[in-house]
Amino acid sequence: MPADLLADLLANKATGCVAGAAVGDALGGATEGWTPEQIQERYGGPVEGVVPPFHEDWRNARPIAPYHKGDGHITDDTLMTHALIRVYEKVRGHLDAYAMAEHLVPELMGERRWIPELEAEALPLQRVFLAEKWIVARLHYGHVDPREAGVGNIVNCGAAMYVAPVGIVNAADPDAAYAEAVDLAGAHQSSYGREAAGVMAAAVAEAMRADATVDSVVATCLRLAKDGTRAAIETVCEAARRIGHGEGAFATLRAAVRPYDTVADAYRDQGLGARRPSRLHSIEELPLALAFLVVAKGGYRDTVLGGVNYGRDADSIASMGGAIAGALGGLSAVPPEWVTRVADASRTDLVGPGRAIAEVARRVHADDLRRRRAHESAFAVLTGNGPR
Repeated sequence: MPADLLADLLANKATGCVAGAAVGDALGGATEGWTPEQIQERYGGPVEGVVPPFHEDWRNARPIAPYHKGDGHITDDTLMTHALIRVYEKVRGHLDAYAMAEHLVPELMGERRWIPELEAEALPLQRVFLAEKWIVARLHYGHVDPREAGVGNIVNCGAAMYVAPVGIVNAADPDAAYAEAVDLAGAHQSSYGREAAGVMAAAVAEAMRADATVDSVVATCLRLAKDGTRAAIETVCEAARRIGHGEGAFATLRAAVRPYDTVADAYRDQGLGARRPSRLHSIEELPLALAFLVVAKGGYRDTVLGGVNYGRDADSIASMGGAIAGALGGLSAVPPEWVTRVADASRTDLVGPGRAIAEVARRVHADDLRRRRAHESAFAVLTGNGPR
């Protein structure tokens, strides 16, 4: 690890979070959409690192998604995360729903970037899923109030999958991270999709704390989460505490999250009730990411591989788990051989964006401190405890 990161805990944890999320995303891309049994059959056992695509003929196997997943390629989760970091670098302050319209939309549709899954330079908009294309449709073309633009979208993990930078900017202040992410995500998601974004950001903010633990992260999520999201996290993490990585773990965790998940066991065969707003339901990805964190006792490798081998939305589960575990353990927790291989395969810097968001966090905290001191002084005058 570079010497400057060893001496700088904020930058160490931030780079661990951002690189950890990207590596989890890349490893999980190969297994997304499949069951644990299908994954083991395809790869001759559990996936233990970077693997080839599930289909050798990936260009034609699924015409609706002709993406080169696997081989260490990051997916849209990381593309969106890095785009959000660039927005923070431009604004150099807290973000809200209006920042999505003013800054994130141009990031998605204004400049070509290398897209590993397309093996070409393209607009990020041309790769992201329909739920993320919604941001551009509603804000750029529909001119919808950004605070309400997420209403009507597919309710999924789309916002939660890229909000880790919000947790870094609000490092050690999960309440502030939750509030900022819920505001920001209002332009993208509604219902439990928006709620998951708030809780994910809070989980990262808590994991950034110097003395954070797996238990403190889960407790923070339970304290802040609402409705079905809270119930799902509580139920799934309770199940996780009773199991190990042995046979049956995936079935146990799926059974625990099933009552809250609107996406059926047949992952690509959805019913009419899937991904619709509800106070009773939750996305599957965040509770599972936290569950694998619990099973792995915070260890990065096992947290990520749990999500990778679980399948279903494996890239997002592994990315979220990797972000939290990476924030807990810092960059050294993320296997360097994975970081190098994913960075090389994706032609993408995985460490630089973490450094960048750490610097934003430093600046934002200084600005927050000045505002807080000004408010304290003004309030002291109102209560007769300050200079008149």
